[in-house]
Amino acid sequence: MRTLVEERYPDHGIIGEEYGSVNRDAEFVWVFDPIDGTKSFITGKPLFGTLVSLLYRGRPFIGVIDQCILEERWVGSIGNPTTLNGQIVRTSPSARRLEDSILYNTSPDMFSTPLEKSVFENVRHKSKLTLYGCDCYAYALVASGFGADGVIEAGLGLYDYCSLVPILEGAGGVITDWNGRPLNLQNHELSEGRVIAASNSELHSNMLRAIGEISPQDN
Repeated sequence: MRTLVEERYPDHGIIGEEYGSVNRDAEFVWVFDPIDGTKSFITGKPLFGTLVSLLYRGRPFIGVIDQCILEERWVGSIGNPTTLNGQIVRTSPSARRLEDSILYNTSPDMFSTPLEKSVFENVRHKSKLTLYGCDCYAYALVASGFGADGVIEAGLGLYDYCSLVPILEGAGGVITDWNGRPLNLQNHELSEGRVIAASNSELHSNMLRAIGEISPQDN
């Protein structure tokens, strides 16, 4: 992927989980995560994914989640509807209250600080059900309206979430950091890799409210 970009778009930047960053301040920057969900991959669970995103002036503009085993590919771009294998998908807005929602999270171990652990426990206890172990696939499930309503995670890198932004937003969902800030290159240090996604704006607001009960918002 890096070679293809460097050959065709030599002025573009690249950020990846492997091999670091090149021309990070360029107007167009590609963000790659070849295997998001490494632990799933090495143990044979087909819920990892390849993530590709294109940033324009630091904002995620195009996003792709590709699951090669299940032959599923989600594509999102700002201003256009999200597709799964070419078919338009939408989130399910049925769960608007946190207590009615089914949330996903890759692992409770990703909440590494006492504050993060307390926030997660508060959100988890207020939700109807919390499930684990999907990595990027959890966000794809929310975008597709398959029954998952939201995701809460921490410790993510740019390469973990940039592709998710156009996909969630193009499907009618909302994805921000724990303070409601947009997820982009400029806010990465402030966001500290703390991400929430929701199938609708009301559920997103309720998730932020639950987070704020433990960690006051600093917007």
